[in-house]
Amino acid sequence: MRKFPEHFVWGTATSSFQIEGGRETRGESIWDQFCKNPGKVMNGDHGEVACDHVNRYKDDVQLMKDLNVPWYRFSISWSRIFPNGDRVVNEEGLKFYEDLLTELENRNIKPAVTLYHWDLPQALQDKGGWMNRDIVDEFVHYCDVIFDRFGDRVSNWITHNEPWVVSWLGYGSGEHAPGYRDIPAFLKAAHHVLLSHGMVVNRFRERKLQGEIGITLNLNSSYAFEESASSKEAAVRWDGFLNRWFLDPVFKGQYPADMVQHYGVYTDFSFVKNGDLETISAAVDFLGINYYSISYLTHKSGDWLDAGHESGGHRRTAMGWEVHAKGLSDLLIRLKEDYENPVIYVTENGAAYDDEVTNGEVQDPERVQYLEEHLDACLDAIDAGVDLKGYFAWSFLDNFEWAFGYSKRFGLVYVDFETQQRIPKESAKWFQQVILNNGLKIQQQYN
Repeated sequence: MRKFPEHFVWGTATSSFQIEGGRETRGESIWDQFCKNPGKVMNGDHGEVACDHVNRYKDDVQLMKDLNVPWYRFSISWSRIFPNGDRVVNEEGLKFYEDLLTELENRNIKPAVTLYHWDLPQALQDKGGWMNRDIVDEFVHYCDVIFDRFGDRVSNWITHNEPWVVSWLGYGSGEHAPGYRDIPAFLKAAHHVLLSHGMVVNRFRERKLQGEIGITLNLNSSYAFEESASSKEAAVRWDGFLNRWFLDPVFKGQYPADMVQHYGVYTDFSFVKNGDLETISAAVDFLGINYYSISYLTHKSGDWLDAGHESGGHRRTAMGWEVHAKGLSDLLIRLKEDYENPVIYVTENGAAYDDEVTNGEVQDPERVQYLEEHLDACLDAIDAGVDLKGYFAWSFLDNFEWAFGYSKRFGLVYVDFETQQRIPKESAKWFQQVILNNGLKIQQQYN
C-alpha cells in the first residue's frame, strides 16, 4: 500500500448553484438568467431545484459522515446573501449556511468554504459584472459580511473558484453565464476577479482571522502534439492562456510578457492600474488546483491563439476529456519548480461517466480507476517534493453540470433528480476505504 503523509486532508466538494436549489429563497443569479436563454443549457435544465440541498442538507451531511468524509468543500451563494445585488443582507440566506456549519460541526466534518463559485447576482451583472471595476468593492463587502458571521467557524477559505472559467467561458467564449463573446471583456473580467481576490486576502489579514486563505485555479498540463517548433510554441501559448495568465500575477506579481504581447492586439490594458498587481500577489496560504484532463497542442492558423487541439490517444470520460494522470504529477512538479513550491490542495478532481442504477446499486469501475490513477499521481508528486496537503474529490453528488445541465454525472453519490434519492456509488465506498487507510492499494499498473 502506498501511504499519504500523516494529517493529509481528505474531502469532497460541491458548489452552491449546482446542488442547493431553493430558488425562491435567494435572488436571481447570472446562471438563473442564462438558463432561461434557449439553447444555452442542455435540455433546458436549470438550477431552481437541483439536488434540493437547502432542504436536505442534514441528510447529505449525515451521508458524508457515513462515508467517513472528514472535510467538505462547499461554496456560498452571493445571490442568497444579497438577493438584489445591493448591500441589503438576506438573513434567511445567512441562516442556511449557519445551520449547515452547525450540522457539519455536529458530525465533526471540517468546512472549506469557497466565496465565489460563479453565481453572481444578476443585478450586479446588469451593471457590467466582472467587466466593471466597481465589482471589486462589492465582492470585498460581500466577503466582509461572510467573515463577520463565519470567520470564527471556518479555517479554510477559497476566494475564487477557477477565474479562467469565470472570465473566459463567461465573457470570452460565451459558453457560460453571462454569455459574452468578447476577448477584451475576458481580459478585463479576469483582471477584476484577480484583483478582488487580492483585496479579500488583504482584508483577511487585516482582520487577523485565524486559518488559511487561498485561491483555486483550474490548470492542466499542455504538451506539444509534435516535435515541430510551431507545435511547441502553440503549447506555450495555451499554457499562457490557461495557466500562467492566472498563476503569474498571483505568485509573481506580473502578467506573463509573451501573453501580454499576444493580447496586445485586443486591448491596451488600461484597466490595469498602479498597485493592482501588488495587490493581486498578496501572499496566499495555499494554492487550490482543479485538475481534470490534459491538452495536446498544434499550430492552427486563424485561431486567435494560433493553437489547436489534437488527440493524445488516451481513453476519455463522458465529457470527452482525455484521461492521463501523469499530467497531474507533471503539473504539480512544475508548480513546485516554477512557483517556489507553494502549499497545494487538489480542490477538485474527478470524472463523469454514464452511471446507471442496477438492482439498487451503481457500479462505476471507470471512475474508481480514474481516481486511483490520479491519487497515485499525487503520491508521485509528493515523492518528488511537492508540498501537497490534501485532495477533494469532485463531486460529492451528481448535480447541475452548468451548460450540460443534468446530463453529466460526476458524483460519488448518484442522485435521482425526480425523486431526490441518493445512492452511494461503488466509487464512494472505494474512496471511503482510501480515507480510512490514508493510502492506496494499487489494483494494477496503468498507462
